[in-house]
Amino acid sequence: MTRVNAISAARVSIGAMSGFRTTGVASNAAARPWVRIAAAIGRGLERAFAPEHNPWHQLGALGFYLFWIVTATGIYLYAFFDTSAAGAYASVEQLSSEQWYLGGIMRSLHRYASDAFAAIMLLHIGRELLRGHFASFRWFSWLSGVPLIWLAYASGIGGYWLVWDQLALFSITATAEWLDWLPLGGDAIVRNFIQPIDDRFFSLLIFLHIGIPLLLLAGMWIHIQRISHVHTLPPRSLAWGVLLTLLALAVAAPAASHAPADPTLLQTGLALDWFYLFIHPLQYETSPGIAWSFAAGATLLLCAMPALAARPAPREHARVDLDNCNGCARCADDCPYAAIAMKPRPGARAGQRFPVVIADACAGCGICAGACPSSTPFRSTDALLSGIDMPRRTVDDLRRELERALAGERGPAIVVFGCERAAALDSVRAEGVLALPLLCIAMLPPAFVEYALRAGAAGVVVNACHPGECEFRLGPQWIERRLSGEREPHLRTSVDPSRWALSFAGAGEERDLAQAVASLRAKTSAVEARGDRPRLRRLGNA
Repeated sequence: MTRVNAISAARVSIGAMSGFRTTGVASNAAARPWVRIAAAIGRGLERAFAPEHNPWHQLGALGFYLFWIVTATGIYLYAFFDTSAAGAYASVEQLSSEQWYLGGIMRSLHRYASDAFAAIMLLHIGRELLRGHFASFRWFSWLSGVPLIWLAYASGIGGYWLVWDQLALFSITATAEWLDWLPLGGDAIVRNFIQPIDDRFFSLLIFLHIGIPLLLLAGMWIHIQRISHVHTLPPRSLAWGVLLTLLALAVAAPAASHAPADPTLLQTGLALDWFYLFIHPLQYETSPGIAWSFAAGATLLLCAMPALAARPAPREHARVDLDNCNGCARCADDCPYAAIAMKPRPGARAGQRFPVVIADACAGCGICAGACPSSTPFRSTDALLSGIDMPRRTVDDLRRELERALAGERGPAIVVFGCERAAALDSVRAEGVLALPLLCIAMLPPAFVEYALRAGAAGVVVNACHPGECEFRLGPQWIERRLSGEREPHLRTSVDPSRWALSFAGAGEERDLAQAVASLRAKTSAVEARGDRPRLRRLGNA
């Protein structure tokens, strides 16, 4: 196979995982098997958790939360820790036995929270892989996350060394032998552990265990820079549940040390922490070279994922129309990926700003168009020009489609505005039901609900993705808040709430969408029985 063909084959394979096709992005998540697996896991966990507390959708926030637990318990342990090589083991044992009610629990909590952090990190990587969130505008978040894996494992492995028991000696010796395989030059590192180490070297180990987590925290901060409205803490009930679970483990199975480190003794019967120390058995069962190949290969593959993903169709980014922009900054506030920056407006008075779209970071979701106050369909203009819009599908296109569809109906119809990645709209499209797809449901200006009703629709169903499954993170959240009046632009309170409904039927949940339509149809049956179909005078072009 030639190099070009090999790269193409790799792109096809990884593109299948990401949900991308060579002709463009799949419009419905139901067409992407890996996405369906991720959705099935999340929906399965909803049997035990409420949607807003589902840990599958809170992995990033849980990672931050566990990091702070590890940090807080680590600070407490350090306050009682003897930083000398000779006294480290004794201080840890004293803390675990004489102060078992607090110090021992803190030590166990530190251990189990660290293990949970590693597990959550791996689950987070797996979920993003399944959903294909590693290419296109997400490349920065993906690549900035790869070094965090090395920093997390370096932090965890280094923590075991400070106990300075037989397990610590085994781990640091194995690590030294692993590093010695590299052509670094100089004396073998492993020679430092043939005899007892001095306080200066032990101070280096302490410095590493404090410094590397600080680098990890800085990396985590960089990792979320292209994401707005980030939740770095899980919901309170989930946070308490995680903490109580860790405390229960700390009480039921307290962390314990092995015998003190002694280079003259044969290390046997060691209880390994497989979350962090798995690399040592791999190294000894194979070879240091194979272990390095595994680590380096996995790292390079993760780094190459954005480049290997099948190329989607060129992504259009949002466009700003200064003639219709008032500089309100709603588009920048609502953007899920911090892709809109507010800049001083040229030629205007001091303080006036206008939005600038960062094309490389723009997801092309259209959420900004739904946030723009100039996107109201009630504007009496032939062409509905918004301050910010999507060239692929403008709000003017949506208004024209809505007017044409309603004009062609014989009687009052149910209008369904739905995300093109949620439940397939073709499943409900029939006589008396008009279905209009959007790039993201939050692209819909709330005024369109009232506009459709005043134009003769019997009712309006707004369908968002299943909770936690939005391709653009914030679509269901923003549309729910706008319709409920909690976020601008909002739906006017004068709109009859019995004539519109918000549903959350995701890909594969077409039955739920049909049920929402049928339920609203039943509520509006009185309107249909009267045969009353009020018409709005033509404000746009039908």
